[in-house]
Amino acid sequence: MAKRTIVTMPGDGIGETVLPEALRVLAASGFDADYVHADIGWEFWKTEGNALPDRTIDLLRQHKLGLFGAITSKPKEQAAEELAPELRNKGYVYASPIVGLRQHFDLDVSIRPCQTFPGNPLNFIRRSGDGFDEPEVDAVIFRQNTEGLYAGVEWTDPPDEVRSALETHPRMARFKSVPGRDLAISTRIFTRNACQRIMTEAFTYAKKFGYKSVTVCEKPNVIRETSGMLRAEAKVAARNYAGIDLWETNIDAQMMWLTKNPEDYGVLVSGNMFGDIVSDGFAGLVGGLGFACSANIGREVAVFEPTHGSAPKYQQLSPSIVNPIAMILSACMMLDHIGETKASERIRTAVGTVVAEGKVRTYDMMRLTGGPEALANGAVNTTQMTDAIIEKL
Repeated sequence: MAKRTIVTMPGDGIGETVLPEALRVLAASGFDADYVHADIGWEFWKTEGNALPDRTIDLLRQHKLGLFGAITSKPKEQAAEELAPELRNKGYVYASPIVGLRQHFDLDVSIRPCQTFPGNPLNFIRRSGDGFDEPEVDAVIFRQNTEGLYAGVEWTDPPDEVRSALETHPRMARFKSVPGRDLAISTRIFTRNACQRIMTEAFTYAKKFGYKSVTVCEKPNVIRETSGMLRAEAKVAARNYAGIDLWETNIDAQMMWLTKNPEDYGVLVSGNMFGDIVSDGFAGLVGGLGFACSANIGREVAVFEPTHGSAPKYQQLSPSIVNPIAMILSACMMLDHIGETKASERIRTAVGTVVAEGKVRTYDMMRLTGGPEALANGAVNTTQMTDAIIEKL
């Protein structure tokens, strides 16, 4: 097999810290690849008016695989203020580059595993009878990645033709007297093809890895059309997967049940916004965003990323204190995607061994306040955590 080329996009903040750590682990596992750097993130917004330059799009189109670190996103007004002076008032509008990547390459299937590492001091513990128990969480969230509220079809002061079209719906009558400048509208768009694909991918994954249930987590009792479409396609898909139960939960109730019976759930499927919410909820049960990895998978291109943000307040700390495990596990998902399962299993086993031994813990694992004093209180720095994982390899 020819050596693969992987596009590396560190992005902003701690993305520039954790992505090189993942590359060190990949090399130590024996995985051999060429890596090509690509520009993405806030600095390119400020200097070019585009956080996702065309040159980065071209690299991903050519090589098909990407590892992504993190981005900084700020509100519209602040983004405009931080543009280089020569770019201001020229029509540039900030848009999230990772959302742009997902939509440009139709990376419509997001997979977010949330699985317990035994011995992790951040694992969820609940009261049970007269004592406490620690449920084993093994949930995998499939998030429809390109539609819904994140599709970006929205307006403040909508054009007359948009407003006129919306006012054909009887429920818009209560907004008829609202001035356009005081009216902000976001659309939630689902298509049947996208619903069919995410449900088929979820059931296929459940069958391949032995999960007993697929749960549609939406809100069809209120958001009847869009949630209703995903629910309907779930029922159609379920007919082809005997032995896998189809469950349904509402997103609000699901967030309450997270702390009641998280071990009961296997694969969950949601639209874009609710998938973002429920995946972070489950991640909180297995260690938080320092352990939260994800994949963005299309028919040709795939990009793998931790779900944490850029945490710019930690970027300047030297040595860095952030937890690299989410980025490392995202690299494991890339290995799985390209069939390098032996390497990914070795890395996950090494991570699990380090966590279980409990000798090497980053500040979040020790429940310390982030800052340089965390190291004085026994936390390891980012590089030391990576070193410990590599040693176990």
